[in-house]
Amino acid sequence: MKLSLIVPCYNEEAALPIFYRETTKVMGTLSCEYELLLVNDGSTDGSVEWLRAHDGGDLTLHVSESNLGFGAANNLGMRHALDRGYSYVYLLNQDAWVEPDTFGLMAARMKNGYGILSPMQYDATLQRLDANFDRKCSRRIAASGSSEVADVPFVMAAHWMLSTDCIRRIGGFSPIFHLYGEDDDYLNRARFHGVRYGVVKDARAVHDRAERQMEKDRLMRLKCIGSVVALANPCRPAALSVVLEPLRLIGMSVRRWSMIPLRFTFTLIGRYPEILKNRLSARRGPAFL
Repeated sequence: MKLSLIVPCYNEEAALPIFYRETTKVMGTLSCEYELLLVNDGSTDGSVEWLRAHDGGDLTLHVSESNLGFGAANNLGMRHALDRGYSYVYLLNQDAWVEPDTFGLMAARMKNGYGILSPMQYDATLQRLDANFDRKCSRRIAASGSSEVADVPFVMAAHWMLSTDCIRRIGGFSPIFHLYGEDDDYLNRARFHGVRYGVVKDARAVHDRAERQMEKDRLMRLKCIGSVVALANPCRPAALSVVLEPLRLIGMSVRRWSMIPLRFTFTLIGRYPEILKNRLSARRGPAFL
């Protein structure tokens, strides 16, 4: 096994020391060939200086002076992994880390058509599941019985292991998403191309974001991105989404007493040509790398 660990980093100077300590501790126990690649995604705090001070040895640094976004930063790492013949990539947030046996357990489960796997995602205590992971995945995991891997409708890309065969089949993240929505879109494309994804139930990892609170307006904008995901979804008739998504946004604006979905309706319609072009590229095969 050859493993490339890809970590986009944007203004996370405070999180980097614990991330680096926990991650290099685990990487040092691996018997396989591995790489830890951090992509500085246009940080404006002290992140790049901290990373440059630790560049070399266990850490390889790629610096982007502009903020590419989550998907584009990961695409840099995926291209790098493909070019160098890695068998797996592991996408990891800079506020996340894994247990010593996580990588081995997940690589062993990468069979039976699975191309994307996540561990069980916990908060920093390792006693409670991450709240979003719990809400999105727990019911399907409980219903999966004795299966080693639980098929789920969605799992966040804070912890994803992908086979490079999967990447060659699907491609990279779509450029129509800067932050949020790109993982939903990628899983829709995986489903379209017949790639399975799920959660490895005996693998554990941390996503340490318990204290983060999302402002109401930002949460509303995040809900609006769901319309872009729906329109880009290659599994869903495009004509249906073209008609229904503006209506859904207008209804959301009325129900929530917010102008944000209404304004986003016009933004979405203006982006129809771009989104539909990218949807077509995604349907045809590997795209965006």
